[in-house]
Amino acid sequence: MEGSIQILVAMIFYMAVVVGIGLYYAKRANESSDNYLIGGRSLNPWFTALGAEASDMSGWLLMGLPGVAYWVGLSDAIWTAIGLLVGTYLNWLFVAKRLRRYSHLAGNAITIPDFLSNRFKEEKKVIMTIAALFILIFFSVYAASCFVTVGKLFSTLFGAKYITMMIAGALFVVFYTFIGGFLAESASDFMQGVVMIIALAVVLITGVSKSGGVSAVIENVKSIPGFLDFFGIAQPLLVDGVQQVEAGMPLFGEEGKYGLLTIISTLSWGLGYFGMPQVLLKFMAIRDADELKLSRRIGTIWCAISLVAAVAIGIIGRGLYPYALLTQSASESIFVLMSTNFFMPIFAGIVMAGILAATISSSDSYLLIAASAFSKNIYHGIMKKEATDKEVLFISRLTLIAISVIAMIIALDENSVIFKVVSFAWAGFGATFGPIMIFSLFWKRVTRSAAIAGMVTGGGMVFIWKLLLKPMGGVWGIYELFPAFVVSCIVIVVVSLLSEEPSKEIQEEFEIAKTYNG
Repeated sequence: MEGSIQILVAMIFYMAVVVGIGLYYAKRANESSDNYLIGGRSLNPWFTALGAEASDMSGWLLMGLPGVAYWVGLSDAIWTAIGLLVGTYLNWLFVAKRLRRYSHLAGNAITIPDFLSNRFKEEKKVIMTIAALFILIFFSVYAASCFVTVGKLFSTLFGAKYITMMIAGALFVVFYTFIGGFLAESASDFMQGVVMIIALAVVLITGVSKSGGVSAVIENVKSIPGFLDFFGIAQPLLVDGVQQVEAGMPLFGEEGKYGLLTIISTLSWGLGYFGMPQVLLKFMAIRDADELKLSRRIGTIWCAISLVAAVAIGIIGRGLYPYALLTQSASESIFVLMSTNFFMPIFAGIVMAGILAATISSSDSYLLIAASAFSKNIYHGIMKKEATDKEVLFISRLTLIAISVIAMIIALDENSVIFKVVSFAWAGFGATFGPIMIFSLFWKRVTRSAAIAGMVTGGGMVFIWKLLLKPMGGVWGIYELFPAFVVSCIVIVVVSLLSEEPSKEIQEEFEIAKTYNG
């Protein structure tokens, strides 16, 4: 009991610091919707880099990804990590600078729907509406995954009911985002990025030490069929979803195959980066496009260290606690289990703040972008164009609360697997926005009709593949992001070539954006 109190004290202290950041930026956030939603394009390179990565990775980095490694071994987790790292680097390299310049040139767009609509000089805001609706749908799911993370964390730590802990955590995130807006979110994301990587490093190093060294880590798990293979996968023997234990050891079946199609499927996680609003918005918010080179280096290094550490923690955890977590959902608590067993309570609480940091840094981004999609793009852009800035700010906060309630309802199931919830929303954003974002930035011939067709096709295909085709198995079992992304690209090219080319004004602006330094 005393240990739980010390953990709670450490985490309350952390949350107090986060709230303090929100209060510090509250005045600036209330000055205008531009400040509230994008911080007046004033982020420095470090805030941009760690803010983008921390808001992107979310709680699945410390719970979902180690959970996958603990449950089925190296292959599924490491190929996903490789895909994410490559996607991170390419997104920073090719998209960041062009988007920062083009979004400023295209009517000083401060949201992704704004940019896409302005890019094609829309009069009827069809692109804006479609983009905003997809953001509302997928960010509700994304926010739900964060609330699941908080619920699992607190219920595991304190033995309290999952639903009570999930709602309490969600209310804290909503309060914090409500008062501080984008600047508070970005500042805390920077701090949380630091906390996350320190927490991962500390648990990893201690885990290796407790295991007796790297060779001992390998020795502990090498007997599990497929556990350390790049082209195989471990298969826990389950009865009603629970792994069976015999003579004090968890049971596994024969090694499963991990073929080329599966590798392509997991690597395709990297495609999602090109359509992630929370990452793209950080690109748009940096104070100077030329500083993105430094941000790219910082962000890529952070990402590489964090992903490798997360996968390794899951592997180490299976060796140290082979039968402690016997369901796929429970396996996502391996980071929590290792932290509480490794450290005295007050330090465990500080390390545990890493999970809270990951969750807050993502959920505040998701809620804020979803709120802006409705308030700025639908309410102000379509429903009430004469709305004042204060009205837009009010509607932003009202929408934030509404989306939070929806996300809490989705998160009520305590058996939700964080990795699966995140993977669906990730696919949704990647396929809806990724292809059209790339074509909008790098192909002058892309048309408004193609943008509409590509977004609807990409977003719709995620649902079709996930719900109708994937259950058939075999070749259809591939991660829905890959086919949806490819089909969206094909549709964009075909429709662009079949429709009338963009106006001279649009094409001239495209050329200016290549070197624009505003």
